[in-house]
Amino acid sequence: MAAAQKQPVVFTGAGPLNGAVSGVLTWVDQRFPLMSLWRDHLAEYYAPKNFNFWYYFGSLAMLVLVMQIATGIFLTMHYKPDAAQAFASVEYIMRDVPGGWLIRYMHSTGASAFFIVVYLHMFRGLLYGSYRKPRELIWIFGMLIYLSLMAEAFFGYLLPWGQMSYWGAQVIVNLFDALPVIGPDLSTWIRGDFVVSDATLNRFFSFHVIAIPLVLLGLVAAHIMALHEVGSNNPDGVEIKNVKDPKTGRPVDGIPFHPYYTVKDTLGVVVFLIVFCVFMFFMPEGGGYLLEYNNFIPADPLKTPPHIAPVWYFTPYYSILRAVTEDFMWVLAAGIIGYAVLLTMTVRNDLLKLALFVATAIAVVLLFRIDPKVWGVVLMGTASMIFFLLPWLDQSPVKSIRYKGALSKAALTVFVIVFLILGYLGTLTVTEGRTLLAQFCTLIYFAFFLLMPWYSRMDKTRPEPERVTG
Repeated sequence: MAAAQKQPVVFTGAGPLNGAVSGVLTWVDQRFPLMSLWRDHLAEYYAPKNFNFWYYFGSLAMLVLVMQIATGIFLTMHYKPDAAQAFASVEYIMRDVPGGWLIRYMHSTGASAFFIVVYLHMFRGLLYGSYRKPRELIWIFGMLIYLSLMAEAFFGYLLPWGQMSYWGAQVIVNLFDALPVIGPDLSTWIRGDFVVSDATLNRFFSFHVIAIPLVLLGLVAAHIMALHEVGSNNPDGVEIKNVKDPKTGRPVDGIPFHPYYTVKDTLGVVVFLIVFCVFMFFMPEGGGYLLEYNNFIPADPLKTPPHIAPVWYFTPYYSILRAVTEDFMWVLAAGIIGYAVLLTMTVRNDLLKLALFVATAIAVVLLFRIDPKVWGVVLMGTASMIFFLLPWLDQSPVKSIRYKGALSKAALTVFVIVFLILGYLGTLTVTEGRTLLAQFCTLIYFAFFLLMPWYSRMDKTRPEPERVTG
């Protein structure tokens, strides 16, 4: 018997107007999976019924992404990626283009808003174990989005061609120069010249406007598809697909995403837009954190600003970079040796112990043979990449912070505090006391991840419920 073919959806409606609309929808659905997409991702996608405040930020990130793309398109209509005209074109947008000031401030404020909602979205993942099995791939896609967003922000930061844009790009690109062997050639390739110049501006403009947005859109689509394949996590860490209605086959503890969560997210959007508009209309510079005052001065390669610092959302990693000094290498060496001893006590295979001993010896030797600036760049990069390992570092028997013990809760609290301190220190000039504090916070930052396999297993947890608790 031949396999049954999928029957096309036929829309019906009373009245001539409804009939015409229904006819168009039927025609489209027979040629494009319009209604199946609607059902799979909205109407019949069942999400846990106990979503709370922390689940607003995923949809808000989508909103800001759309807003950034839309405002970016309008800005590119008037912006000129030319070192001689870039700053003037931004001033032209602000002063002479009708509504240009609004579009520019929406874009600049939106950049900071994007990182705020993404950081809160990541924090929710840490709270409720959204990176745990079976959602490892969702987390990896999310982290790739985060790294792409950092690249997008970095490339866009140069475009206003102000003093802080120019010198910030100069400092960041010069970091690659510290890498052995490939460093000088790599930094020259990134700039397209031996100094930050017109070639650099054109390069960064191309990446900011075309390349990275395409990557971001693809990663966002993959992130959502992976999410809807395995289902959403919830504050209890319970898999709602495990308990289904025997008649309908739908999760008992789930509700359709539309209309319930579309309405809920609409409330979040309204509150977010109110706060966003307050900043955009009344304090678009954000006290110098959202738009640096030095960036209202045209770029001058002959005049260095007294204090060069990246935008606030990069400052935690910038603090880690600056924390690596010659004296700190001894602390890192002691940390590597201590961690190796801890691993040796855990590993039982003699061959692995020998390999660990050799790797530790090589690492300690390299610490003192390679310039500390290189290790600063390495630690800065590792600090942002280490999030990828969370699904395998967390060995707790439960996912959600609700059922974890005091050790995990204390570790997460200290990590958040340390991250905020590092972010604040990155906006300040270097002093001996601030460097010592940054070094201490750097050690705590990495200890949160590297010691997680031990403290997450030692932690006293409560059993997860079989059903969501609300």
